[in-house]
Amino acid sequence: MVDVESFVTDARAEISEALGEDTAIIALSGGVDSSTAAALAYEAVGEQLVPVYVDTGLMRKGETDEIREVFSFMDTLRIVDAQDRFLDALEGVTDPEEKRHVIGEQFIREFETVADEVDADYLVQGTIYPDRIESEGTIKSHHNVGGLPERVDFEGIVEPMRDLYKDEVREVARHLGLEEIISERMPFPGPGLAVRVLGEVTAEKLEVARESTAIVEEELEEYDPWQAFAAVLGKATGVKGDNRVHGYVVAVRSVESRDGMTARAQELEWETLQKLQSRIAGTIDNVSRVVYDVTHKPPATIEYE
Repeated sequence: MVDVESFVTDARAEISEALGEDTAIIALSGGVDSSTAAALAYEAVGEQLVPVYVDTGLMRKGETDEIREVFSFMDTLRIVDAQDRFLDALEGVTDPEEKRHVIGEQFIREFETVADEVDADYLVQGTIYPDRIESEGTIKSHHNVGGLPERVDFEGIVEPMRDLYKDEVREVARHLGLEEIISERMPFPGPGLAVRVLGEVTAEKLEVARESTAIVEEELEEYDPWQAFAAVLGKATGVKGDNRVHGYVVAVRSVESRDGMTARAQELEWETLQKLQSRIAGTIDNVSRVVYDVTHKPPATIEYE
């Protein structure tokens, strides 16, 4: 386990030395990784840091309003509405790796635009050790590691948490005094809901994934999962009322893990599973079926793409 106090001291010094007198932007998603990196960097260099939250349209329910409130103490916070640009870029893209690269490319382009406006030369990221391992191997690329485009118009990229695991990041977040809604929140993939929608990403599928995930997080809170969410797999025939429908199949995933490198599917009570299917299929009109994923990691990954 990391020595939190020493790590924080060293990380602040690293950030301050890397930036000097220059301005940097940081990709702030609201997840524990990017939030902790932002808090570290903001304490290190203050208003030299411009935190940028990009509303990609791929975020969880209520995420943007939550970010605006939680990080209001950062005077330089920028919130960028880029929903249309991300959906346009993802149109027709079905391959999981291509999705990640498209999203990584679009993220960088958004950050470059802000960087030009504030004359920033550096990009700070919340990349952690499992991100690097999975991207450097053959498992998958992360939009902030293997998903980076070949052209990145920054003098340098600073990743102060590159050697930490998720549980160590949480320790750092607590040490920095970040609110529990951030320090204890479930992991959320950098590419957002795009990797919880199999095949082409559309506004309709995203809304199903967003609403379903909100229900899953609420219903499974008592199980204290490491990560729990819903994914849109495709379509299947069902019956609603007296009508035959061809609606979406939603998969519920809930796992226990220490660091995300391996994970075990949680054993949920039958009543809980039935409540999940009732709420998801009963309240989201275009969902016809709900299934529960019992696969561990390995052989599966935690996310679907």
